[in-house]
Amino acid sequence: MEHKVAFFKPYPLKKGQKIRLEDSPLQGDWEVVDVTKLKVTIRCPITKKELTKDRFFFFTETKKAQWPME
Repeated sequence: MEHKVAFFKPYPLKKGQKIRLEDSPLQGDWEVVDVTKLKVTIRCPITKKELTKDRFFFFTETKKAQWPME
């Protein structure tokens, strides 16, 4: 049976990339310092504070699909 399903996937962050986080406790501008399969390290360009977090996931689309996936 088809349902309306929201799909998420990891954004392909790259070292040195400048990012702006919105609607988040980490809201603001950051630079990507390091990226692994599971973690991302970001640095505030103003305070130079670095944080290592689980990789970010972003909403990509909503479409009809089998759910749950078999």
